[in-house]
Amino acid sequence: MSRSRSHRGRKKRVTLVLAPLAAVAAGVSLMSQAGAATPSEVSADCRADSDKLSDCEFVDVQFKQNSLGPNERVSAVSDNCGVASTASKTFSVSASVTRTVQLEEGFITDSSIKLAGSIFEIGAKFQTKDVNITRDDTKTTLAFERTDTVQADHVAYFMWSHKRTDVSGFLKATYKEPQDGQTVFFAPSEGAATVHVFYPQLLKNGTPDGRLWLRNVQCGTPEANSVLNAGGDRVLAVRSEPGFGEGGDAVTDVEIPLSEISAP
Repeated sequence: MSRSRSHRGRKKRVTLVLAPLAAVAAGVSLMSQAGAATPSEVSADCRADSDKLSDCEFVDVQFKQNSLGPNERVSAVSDNCGVASTASKTFSVSASVTRTVQLEEGFITDSSIKLAGSIFEIGAKFQTKDVNITRDDTKTTLAFERTDTVQADHVAYFMWSHKRTDVSGFLKATYKEPQDGQTVFFAPSEGAATVHVFYPQLLKNGTPDGRLWLRNVQCGTPEANSVLNAGGDRVLAVRSEPGFGEGGDAVTDVEIPLSEISAP
């Protein structure tokens, strides 16, 4: 009898030891079932340089050189409305370019985050003897003064579209802790080409490369009124503008060769 009781006692003790182990195993199972990171979460974590990440990389898929950036107004507007003769005006022109990354949430330029390392390294593949690009977040400026002709009864200002190498691909994020049994996730997906890195192209003198033009707009037209009503005496680089030669009958565009612009 005593022998039988001793056996039961040992079984109870074994059961007490196994109980916490079972709880731990259940916890591990719950952790491994945590939802996988969505592409939007991957993009947001890379942008924020989240502590959850051990690494975030940009993987290039395709590229296009000599791509033109947005159309920007880069001088104040000279108003010659109501005047029957042309006018000679001096314009102060200023534009700057920097490497940017276009993610789902918008643009970033920060070189201190994990993602920036791979972007810098990939840029080396597209920097050649014929094409010089900015691989880091250095800002390069085009700034000069120039005297040009404002047509009679027109407003005039300078427009600019910088030249860049557009490299597209996807993000590869490595998380410190497994999610749904894995640590590596992609945004938007592996092999996609919808994340863009824009590397500004530079001239041999170190100034930004691109298209520069003087735009004259006939006064009294919706196009001119839009410019003046928005604040024609100040620079509005963020204002949406049609591209070179795309402004319509009321707009005259004259391209200015960058060879005419002295390096700073």
